[in-house]
Amino acid sequence: MIFRRFALSVAVITAIGADAVCQVTVVRTAAAEDGQLAFNNVCRTCHTLEEGDNRLGPSLHKIIGRKAGSLPNYRYSNAMKGADLVWNRATLDRFISNPDQVVPGNNMKPYSGLASAEERAKIIAFLEANGSG
Repeated sequence: MIFRRFALSVAVITAIGADAVCQVTVVRTAAAEDGQLAFNNVCRTCHTLEEGDNRLGPSLHKIIGRKAGSLPNYRYSNAMKGADLVWNRATLDRFISNPDQVVPGNNMKPYSGLASAEERAKIIAFLEANGSG
């Protein structure tokens, strides 16, 4: 009888644990999809996450921790080359919000910024998770 109760308890805990793992996976997947969608809607026209794949804008591969305007083989504006900042969560958030305010004279025209803090956070999380490793 005691063994049966123990086995039942283990089975219940295992089932609950498996369900919780599945829920976390679904949440992470949804968050990743939200970040990908936000990136695609706002950034993908000009940027990629592929290393060395510079397009209208530079590759954002390993952007976190990179000095602004320092990627080799990309022709940055003088303003971006001279910007004294390193890309991290805070600088990316400010820049994505209003590039002209953070780096006056940048070449990100006609992009003028993204007002939604939620969408900016999704994009930054996506950049951290994809291409910053």
